[in-house]
Amino acid sequence: MKPLQVLKSADPAALAAFDLIIDVRSPGEFAQDHLPGAVNLPVLDDAQRAEVGTIYVQESRLRANRIGAAHVARNIAHHLETALADKPEGFKPLVYCWRGGQRSNALATILQRVGWPTAVLDGGYRTYRRWVQARLYDEPCALDLILLDGDTGSAKTAILHALARRGVQVVDLEGLACHRGSLFGALAGQDQPDQKGFESQLLAAFDALDPTRPVVLEAESSKIGNRVLPPMLWTAMRQASRIEVTAPLPERARYLVEAYGDIAASRERLLALLDRLPIAPSPKRLAAWHQMVEQGDLAGLAEALMVLHYDPAYARERRKSGQPTLQSLALARLDPAALEQAAARIAEILAARAG
Repeated sequence: MKPLQVLKSADPAALAAFDLIIDVRSPGEFAQDHLPGAVNLPVLDDAQRAEVGTIYVQESRLRANRIGAAHVARNIAHHLETALADKPEGFKPLVYCWRGGQRSNALATILQRVGWPTAVLDGGYRTYRRWVQARLYDEPCALDLILLDGDTGSAKTAILHALARRGVQVVDLEGLACHRGSLFGALAGQDQPDQKGFESQLLAAFDALDPTRPVVLEAESSKIGNRVLPPMLWTAMRQASRIEVTAPLPERARYLVEAYGDIAASRERLLALLDRLPIAPSPKRLAAWHQMVEQGDLAGLAEALMVLHYDPAYARERRKSGQPTLQSLALARLDPAALEQAAARIAEILAARAG
């Protein structure tokens, strides 16, 4: 039997040589982050990994190895009979675990014995993670970024999606972070990805773009919920030109109530969020906002929050940034037709800038 191939690099060009990338770590490890396109075929699931680790520390290394080997053998047999059952003779898998040790070699050795030319990633997931960190923390951003700016409630995310439908290159940072970007931005029933997973998705999105064409992103702070924008991206965003969208305050309030319907529908959740504003309002003002919630005056509450909290914060950030504004679009309405028209106008602005 030929020895296992050892892959030294985790960049996309090296990974593209394989038919399937197999992550043999536990489902919990896989959920935090994994190589792009990898499938999870664990040789130990979360409970088995915890069991073996506990036995190793508290009882006996030999017993832990014996029980672990039995779990691994059964799990590998299951994968051969299910996920790998239809793979052809020339199938070329790449296998990795946390650091390229026993777990990846256990499956890779069996796959090689079956007759498939199999490789393991030297250093495992940690090799990939070092590559991601180098790209996002050490190298400058090579993309031509344009920020879509505007006060809270100006429908920037909807316009960004409309731009994507028109073929404009966009990156939806809030979509990748599973968060709408403010105290009220958590998505019902959706947890944010792990920071490492967020960075992997971000880098994959960047690598899919054409660096010769502009890329539009929403103007964000350095954090989206609990996810932090990596230094490469944040530095480039601080230097990027902007296209600003404006709309009347009542229209923005109407749009916010509609867009944040999941929060508006939960009185208890909304009251709890008001009590957690990063800049605490006076007791009198907070009581007035609580009363708006109780009376169902959500548009009035949205207007008050924007005037007294969010709009001033956006204005301070713009004054500090000093970034040039390519164009400002004043929208009278934020209905679907108006947002499509705004996207069409922005696409024209970008085309004229490029040409």
